[in-house]
Amino acid sequence: MRGAEEGQVAIAARRGAGAGQPLNIRFQPSTGRLIPHVESFYLAHIDAPCIEGVERVDLGQWRFCLEGDGTVHFPDAHSETTLPVMVNGPGTAHWTYRIQGPFRCFGISLRGIGWRTLVGRPADQVADRLVDGGEIFGPEVHALHAELRTLDTLEAMVAAVEPFLLRRIDAARRVPKAHIAFLRIVREWAASGDPTIDALYDAMEAETGMGQRQVQRLCKEYFAGPPNHLRRKFRAIGAAMRIHQGAPLAEVMAPFADQSHMINEIKHFTGQTPGLLRDGIDPVLAATLENEKFHFLPDVIPETVDLGGR
Repeated sequence: MRGAEEGQVAIAARRGAGAGQPLNIRFQPSTGRLIPHVESFYLAHIDAPCIEGVERVDLGQWRFCLEGDGTVHFPDAHSETTLPVMVNGPGTAHWTYRIQGPFRCFGISLRGIGWRTLVGRPADQVADRLVDGGEIFGPEVHALHAELRTLDTLEAMVAAVEPFLLRRIDAARRVPKAHIAFLRIVREWAASGDPTIDALYDAMEAETGMGQRQVQRLCKEYFAGPPNHLRRKFRAIGAAMRIHQGAPLAEVMAPFADQSHMINEIKHFTGQTPGLLRDGIDPVLAATLENEKFHFLPDVIPETVDLGGR
């Protein structure tokens, strides 16, 4: 999946871990007016009677469970039952799940601005929990769920959901310009190597005049945690991607205090040790680490996006 061109559908097919059954995931990037809000759409199918897995931390996810149901176990040790339509807030650590299959799920990966316009709830209020889609989007979303269950292809599902997304975007309040600047600065800050918190504060003050408390509030609103936690996420997921893709540990360890620190941070945010990232990795996690287009945290909003025409 790495290197898939923009506008193309990325496809992953793997053997299910321990199930002897194939996992199929297809990704499709958003287009047009949806680009600032939606990173990608995906359709996952696992043809197994029971699926156990791990999910790394991510940004917001909106999911339609079309077949199968089960239980999600969150970092604070509480568990929740999956819902036909559910929103996953940005996580604070990895979480695990157990699903009675076969399982089929259509999902929408939201960018920071999409979280604001489509969900409209501060991320820290829904972190590490499942929110009923009907509670957020109203009864129309259940009719949409019923329609999606009758469709077989990712392309058809995207076509079915796009009008609903555009209506919700049109009805939403505009994202403040300072917030757009914040998201861009966060992306640049995260992509700068081993960023310091002071560098984020300085960049925000220079461009927007915001103080540290305002920056901390926006980090919680969009990413469910303070800047330091966001920095840890960026560092751990970036390292996990590089290790899974074959980089030597010595090249990945530089931003961490030592090897033990690196192992603990990667395990906290991905549920896997560096060794497992190369051998025996959870297949769903592997798909998200192999495809650099899939929701890597610094890609909050593409540089080419013009929000003026929203």
